[in-house]
Amino acid sequence: MSKQAAEHHIQAAEHHEHAARHHKEAAKHHEAGNHEKAAHHAHVAYGHHLHAAHHHEEATKYHLEHHGRK
Repeated sequence: MSKQAAEHHIQAAEHHEHAARHHKEAAKHHEAGNHEKAAHHAHVAYGHHLHAAHHHEEATKYHLEHHGRK
């Protein structure tokens, strides 16, 4: 695997981890009735999800460039 593809996989994983932490924070605030903070953390989690998807797509591009379409 190319170094670039590996780096995109690592970055995608890190964004998924950040998203998970924000979802847990959102759940905690939701249970406490603090819906504004819950919504904030849910929104930030979604942003991390989008970044993770971007890095997944970039890793896929590198795979296709180096290994072709099978």
